[in-house]
Amino acid sequence: MTKVALLVRLEAKPGKEDEVADFLRGGLAIVQEEPATTAWFALRLGPSTFGIFDAFPDEAGRQAHLSGRVAAALMAKASELLSQPPVIEKVDLLATKLP
Repeated sequence: MTKVALLVRLEAKPGKEDEVADFLRGGLAIVQEEPATTAWFALRLGPSTFGIFDAFPDEAGRQAHLSGRVAAALMAKASELLSQPPVIEKVDLLATKLP
């Protein structure tokens, strides 16, 4: 069962919106290699606002993702692409429907 998740909000610097979108699209291949990442979504919430929602069976899976390749790449590119640091919220899932 998927019990925990991350909700990440990203605000692109002016003129960097397409680069943020491309970065997020490129993250899919990396996350597909993470066995404990049950679900992963890259989102565009507005013209310069993006997000990531990902879900895990337990805290160990969430921590593995936070110390994984996508998180490292995001932090390495954050100052170049984002107008402020990513807002990362740990959330508990109350109910889920997954394929």
